[in-house]
Amino acid sequence: MSIDLEFSKFASEYERYNLIQEKVADELIGLVKGKPKRILDLGCGRGALAKRIDWEVDSFVGVDFAKRMLELHPKDSHIECIYGDFNNDTLYEHLYTYQFDYILSASALQWAQDIEKVFKHIHHFETPYALAIFTSNTFRTLHKTAGISSPLHTKESLLLHAKNILQCRHHLRRYTLSFENTHEMLRYIKRSGVSGHRSLLGYKETKALMRNYPLSYLEFEVLFLYT
Repeated sequence: MSIDLEFSKFASEYERYNLIQEKVADELIGLVKGKPKRILDLGCGRGALAKRIDWEVDSFVGVDFAKRMLELHPKDSHIECIYGDFNNDTLYEHLYTYQFDYILSASALQWAQDIEKVFKHIHHFETPYALAIFTSNTFRTLHKTAGISSPLHTKESLLLHAKNILQCRHHLRRYTLSFENTHEMLRYIKRSGVSGHRSLLGYKETKALMRNYPLSYLEFEVLFLYT
């Protein structure tokens, strides 16, 4: 199943399972300077950031590649939801016709196929931004136990591109989320939107992971990039 279809499939359940993403959104909004009036949200999902903006804005443009997520995004006269993929250059050609004074992205850009290209597009707007990106250290022990590699960018590669293109400030935040058992843990992974293994494991491999996983919690690592 493609990533966009997976997000759409579990869109109605997503809010129940995105506890870490909620913490990330809180911290990201706390990094915003001033009270920007024209905001772009790359990977807006169900509207975690839109719901947290407690000041008056003139326009809020949210972009996401999961139609079902956009359907559940808050609606208002100043909010515009755009179905689009932030990996696609055509999307940015459209977005460049807008005027933004802040760019936000929470828990989305880890799925960028070419993060260097996405950073270049963000830099092109010449506007302040705050970005939160899950790194490959998310689910680190799970991946190690299962003998698979993370599909996410390493913090080293993210920082290298950020240094060369964005020249921004940054900090890392690590989180853990505890579970009563591995069955509940795997259910969370499937529905949370941070799935690092997706369908890489078959039935036997999944059963082995449930037997051998040594922790009662999952690990998360998020890189915050901001002006």
